Amino acid sequence: MQKNKINVALVTGANTGVGFQIAKALAQNNYVVYIGSRDLQKGETAAKEIGTNARVIQLDITNTDAVNAAVAKVQEEYGYLSLLVNNAAISHAGKAGRTMEEILGAQKPSIASITELQTVWNTNVFSTLAITQAFLPLLKKITASRIVTVSSALGSLTINSNPHNPYRSAFDAIYGASKTALNGIFLSLAIELENTGIKVHLVSPGFTATALNNFQGTDTVEYGSLEPIRVALAEDLPNGSFTGPADFAGEDNTLPW
Repeated sequence: MQKNKINVALVTGANTGVGFQIAKALAQNNYVVYIGSRDLQKGETAAKEIGTNARVIQLDITNTDAVNAAVAKVQEEYGYLSLLVNNAAISHAGKAGRTMEEILGAQKPSIASITELQTVWNTNVFSTLAITQAFLPLLKKITASRIVTVSSALGSLTINSNPHNPYRSAFDAIYGASKTALNGIFLSLAIELENTGIKVHLVSPGFTATALNNFQGTDTVEYGSLEPIRVALAEDLPNGSFTGPADFAGEDNTLPW
């Protein structure tokens, strides 16, 4: 195991939105950042805007060959990974162009398409764990590394069981519950890794206007990225944390599970 001299990060879904803001902040703080992007051209555009510390990896996290190629590239170029940011996610797999309200209406558990549920969970849950498993050997190569997974307060069972929660009706079976499952799996990973040098964190951007909600969120992407950026840059947070924006979360930005 070696002490890394250069911080190396991979951010999935980094060509736009919160992922782009995280990647840009990391690059500005002397990280070499791999921009994971399904569309190579969009990834190259994002990397050019970020600057010299950015590298592009064409990466669809649901594609095993693409994940393995990304691992091989980082292994060849640096031999380790300091930080994995799991940001890539989808909110639905249905007809494009619908409003957020139309999407949520179609994702109620009584009528949700099981095929669509499987597609969304494949990206948000199964493939997010799969790419984490694939990069664990590189994360273990250094004395201290971190996994930051972008989740959502919408996945909190505690928050959604509160009848006074104004966003409660948005807790759907497809996207919202996928974040609950994601939280459970990565809390389990945090427990597994708690006696190693790898810390695991989950973070919610809040209700941010991105492509996930047809840009109908109430917060700008710049504001919504503040907490994910804080968590991505922090090296002293307790393992297994789940945090969100200060105006929504509790003390120390902590969110309930």
